Amino acid sequence: MPRKKSKKSRKPTKFKTITIKVTAKQKKSLVNFAKSRRTTTNKVIKKAIRPLLQNYAGLEVTSTSTKVNQLALFEQE
Repeated sequence: MPRKKSKKSRKPTKFKTITIKVTAKQKKSLVNFAKSRRTTTNKVIKKAIRPLLQNYAGLEVTSTSTKVNQLALFEQE
């Protein structure tokens, strides 16, 4: 009898919750847009921000805490 090939199990995907605030008019527009495309509001938002988030997962961000003098009145040469 031939053996069944077992599928490799994948790591479960971890999801995080993000909360945003929109006005009542913006929410109504979002819901109407989703209905016209026969999809959900969550999928509309994810599709809209996907290009912004794809390439930045491994980006190393360094912040500098140096003060920048905006007005150089007493600058010495």
